[in-house]
Amino acid sequence: MIVPPFGLGTFRLSGQTVIDSVKTALDVGYRAIDTAQIYANEAEVGQAIAESCVNRNELFLTTKIWTEHYTADKLIPSLKDSLIKLRTDAVNLTLIHWPAPQLGIPVAEMMHHLLEAKQQGLTEHIGISNFNIELTQQAITAIGSKNISTNQIELSPYLQNQKLVDFLNQEGIAVTSYMTLAYGKVLNDPTLIAIAARHQASTAQIALAWARQLGYAVIPSSTRREHLSANLEAQQIQLSHEDMALITTLERNVREVNPEQLAPVWD
Repeated sequence: MIVPPFGLGTFRLSGQTVIDSVKTALDVGYRAIDTAQIYANEAEVGQAIAESCVNRNELFLTTKIWTEHYTADKLIPSLKDSLIKLRTDAVNLTLIHWPAPQLGIPVAEMMHHLLEAKQQGLTEHIGISNFNIELTQQAITAIGSKNISTNQIELSPYLQNQKLVDFLNQEGIAVTSYMTLAYGKVLNDPTLIAIAARHQASTAQIALAWARQLGYAVIPSSTRREHLSANLEAQQIQLSHEDMALITTLERNVREVNPEQLAPVWD
């Protein structure tokens, strides 16, 4: 798996808050950081990395191209701008953030531009985010599944996306789960509370352990050292078959993130 199994998400974090979060995460052991152009925090992430005691070559850094930069004249220049902000010569992974079908830009076109960025050495790996099966297939047809490292999608015990996950597994494309805690909604779930009690863990740790046990990479965010450390420790939890089966029953098929102008028709 190219994408590290556990990283730090920076969605909705800005200014000194994201600087502190990244520096603390690196201090407690994180080595993968996920950002995006639209988060408007790439410069702060770059600053935090520069001020940390961790060498850049020890880190896996992901950013995402925003929709207004998908055209031939904008994608690579926008990525170069991201690299300046992140204070690096290249990122480890660059994703198309949303397919945004209503923009009318063919998937093949944006994927070819992204592949060119990889060929220029601006990014080590490339991938997609928030793509459904049909659009993922278009991306595969355009540049081949071997060039698509991951599809980063919303996944949680309340949104398990099994049809899409099965397709990605079949195609050998890694799954990255974001919003694994469903904006905290899963934290008070009675089933997860009961499982957490059996493992002497928190419900957040159980949700993250569930995703990891299914083979997904996870990128939870936090601003508190104790939560950052606890999230990382979720990797040590081994859920039983019974635990996993119980979590399967929590499916609600409800999305936390589904912007009308950007999202595809979901499977």
